[in-house]
Amino acid sequence: MNDPVWHNCYEDGVPKSIEIENISLYEMFERSAQNFGQRPAIIFGGKTWTYTDMERDVERLAKALIRLGVKPKDRISINMPNSATWMISFFAIMKVGAIVVQTNPLYVEGELKALMNDSGAIGMITIAPLYPRVQGIRQETSLKWVLVEGLKAMGLDEGEGTCDFHGCFNDDSEVEWTKPVIDPRTDIAVLQYTGGTTGTSKGAMLSHGNLYANAYQIWEWIKGSPGQEKSLCVIPLFHIYALSVCMSTSIFGGSAVIPVPKFDADLILKLINDEKPTLYPGTPTMYVALINHPKLKEHDVSSIRACVSGSAPLPVEVALRFGELTGGKLVEGYGLSEASPVTHINPFPSARVGSIGTPVSNTQAKIVDIELGDKELSVGEVGELAVKGPQVMLGYWQRENETRAVLRDGWLYTGDLARMDEDGYFYVVDRKKDMIITGGYNVYPREIEEALYAHPAVREAICAGVPDSYWGEKVKAYVVLREAQQVTEEELLNYLKKELASYKVPKQIEIRDNLPKTAVGKVLRRFLVEEEKQKLEEQAKEA
Repeated sequence: MNDPVWHNCYEDGVPKSIEIENISLYEMFERSAQNFGQRPAIIFGGKTWTYTDMERDVERLAKALIRLGVKPKDRISINMPNSATWMISFFAIMKVGAIVVQTNPLYVEGELKALMNDSGAIGMITIAPLYPRVQGIRQETSLKWVLVEGLKAMGLDEGEGTCDFHGCFNDDSEVEWTKPVIDPRTDIAVLQYTGGTTGTSKGAMLSHGNLYANAYQIWEWIKGSPGQEKSLCVIPLFHIYALSVCMSTSIFGGSAVIPVPKFDADLILKLINDEKPTLYPGTPTMYVALINHPKLKEHDVSSIRACVSGSAPLPVEVALRFGELTGGKLVEGYGLSEASPVTHINPFPSARVGSIGTPVSNTQAKIVDIELGDKELSVGEVGELAVKGPQVMLGYWQRENETRAVLRDGWLYTGDLARMDEDGYFYVVDRKKDMIITGGYNVYPREIEEALYAHPAVREAICAGVPDSYWGEKVKAYVVLREAQQVTEEELLNYLKKELASYKVPKQIEIRDNLPKTAVGKVLRRFLVEEEKQKLEEQAKEA
């Protein structure tokens, strides 16, 4: 079999194929701790953990989990912003052979309840400010215990199944423990919840082998220097992009992670200036905020050598401007939760405008017909992107039908429409579904529409992603009210803020007399998007 055409475009030194060992994520961490014990592993809150320090803390937390009765394959939620505790919790859960349930700390009670019940999580590690939300739904879920960081510091009391994180962590009593037997190929490490290609939240089952493979693939692509890199992790670690590209890749290479709880341009510039990170994975919105910051030139940002932009399309002018200002290379990549996530990245010396790049090592990709997906299309033709590789998920948690719909003979059908050029660079041209990507977050219109339909004044509602210079896309809702009902846009927004995570709440609501529809009554979402584009063009002309 001939080598794929894209292998000719790989940067010198990037292997076309890598030998991927059959090891667990904890074994990956343990190896780095042995080889890079005195090198920094975590830099957070003015403190540095060496790999030896981190291994000690992972061990202590693993013992606490065993005292709580955690067994291999149990599901444990991590529900907190980026922090040293997040990373330590992850590898402690890996050490005992349990499964991490990725949990968005912005979730409100209803969203948390649905996630806990679907995953069957028996425990959660969270922080005191988020605990009231957990407490509100706990009796309606499978949660047996909650470890709360800062519980006593905030004056809250421990109760049945509620423990102060530091009290459990500092318990030095011995525990009986047998090292779990893990098959990296088939044992789940993470349930990564995603709307996939339907918009209904499902847990992508990512094995130890999936996540280890992707960390290895990314490390080779960026030509990492073992023990020397520092990755600035601003993307939330509950997002698969941050988990793999920021954390796992750095741990694979015995390098440091600088977790940041929340994006703040002033703080990011200070961290780059002071900590000298070499890698900064991010989203286009984050890079836009930095290159337009009025005090950018007052900070030394020259340490950044490589950035892979994901989660949303990267505007060309942003990549060029970022390179001019920092000297680092900013390229676009592509991935999805079901692939751990990375499948494509642009080669750093030869990135192409508008392209998601080429498949990474050990990864196959093809464009197939949209109708059945059984015919491979020619160069330049638009069809559905399908990918295959060691990073592709095992399937969806407890959803066999949905798994069969997207996994066929080892190929993952992404739901994205794309084309390939003659050199093997791929270009995403549209989304097969109507998912909105705003500021790097995936938002599914149906979820917002259902919340709006629950409002007594709303007769019809539809949401769309409309163009926005900062967010890439912003969520806009279009609403038709019931007869004799009155409600303002502001009142609807306030209502949604109680029902949805903040990033899902529309940036704008437009109340209309009617919605454009087909002859059979289907609302024309695309018509509304085109209407917004025309408004923007007219505004640009007037300006």
